[in-house]
Amino acid sequence: MAEVPTTRHYLRPIGALPASAAAGAASPAAIIVAGRADLRFAAAEVIERHGERVGRRIVAADVLPGQAGELAGLLEDLCRPREPIAGLTLERARIMGIVNVTPDSFADGGRYGETHAAVAHALQLEAEGADLLDIGGESTRPGAEPVDVEEEWRRVGPVIEALRPRVQARLSIDTRNAEVMRRAARAGVHLINDVSALSHDPASLAVAAETGLPVVLMHSRGDPRTMQQKPVYADVVLDVCDALEARIEACEGAGIPRSRLIVDPGIGFGKTLAHNMALIASLGLLHGLGCPILLGASRKSFIGRLTGVKVAGERVMGSVGAAVAAVAQGAQIIRVHDVKATREALTVWEAATRGAAA
Repeated sequence: MAEVPTTRHYLRPIGALPASAAAGAASPAAIIVAGRADLRFAAAEVIERHGERVGRRIVAADVLPGQAGELAGLLEDLCRPREPIAGLTLERARIMGIVNVTPDSFADGGRYGETHAAVAHALQLEAEGADLLDIGGESTRPGAEPVDVEEEWRRVGPVIEALRPRVQARLSIDTRNAEVMRRAARAGVHLINDVSALSHDPASLAVAAETGLPVVLMHSRGDPRTMQQKPVYADVVLDVCDALEARIEACEGAGIPRSRLIVDPGIGFGKTLAHNMALIASLGLLHGLGCPILLGASRKSFIGRLTGVKVAGERVMGSVGAAVAAVAQGAQIIRVHDVKATREALTVWEAATRGAAA
């Protein structure tokens, strides 16, 4: 007998309301995302998926609380305040600065491959306003070859040890290898960022649970060497959401609570230009997973495709545009190379949205 397809529901907040709409007794009904008064939306797109059939309808904020069943749980997850991550509250967007300690990074060409250069760069990023510093020793750009654990640790270990007593920013280890996670946790990092969502290394789930650290679960399709070879999805936004939900459930089964998880749609990891644009446009749908959202779009090739800027290091303005688009939908963490430009843009955007300086 053929398996009967299940029906799944999704909610995407739409119709952002200005901050001034919250003032006064006549303030309109609103969906308040992640418990933040500055993230108020007038309605939601309700999406129902049954096998290959997808239905969509718009439901006003004052009607949505009357929905029953799965939608009620989704709305609760979408609206619930997010707990602090690594001691950082999430009432505003946090900036994660990228520190690539690799000889073959797509974005900076290995400029920070030596310990002293990586440390100096990290200190500069913190001075520019980075709340977190994401330290990685293995390139996962399209076509990249894997790096063995000892070489990866040789690259990142001294950088972590040098930065730990010198910075206030939280330190993140960007790795998909369990042993590097374990060593980095012992060295004092505050966060694990895994492009494979703890699926690359069979020991990762247990090690991440053991460390007690928050974890970024990023969606990817395939290995970096092959992930850009004709990726196909039925519906990229819903497929990515489902895949992230499956990884969240795997983490919960391994003893990692949802409150310690952050989700990342994985821009550029097994996605075409159209896939990337669809994910950024519908990023708010991921709030229904009940976790903070991280977006990493900085300097990626889709920006070059859209703007014609071929050199990755020159894609600053396009990267900032992607960051603002994500924060407008409530993304809590933005992973970027260009911290100063991103911080300035978000400061102006936030003040303009509120109608007042902080």
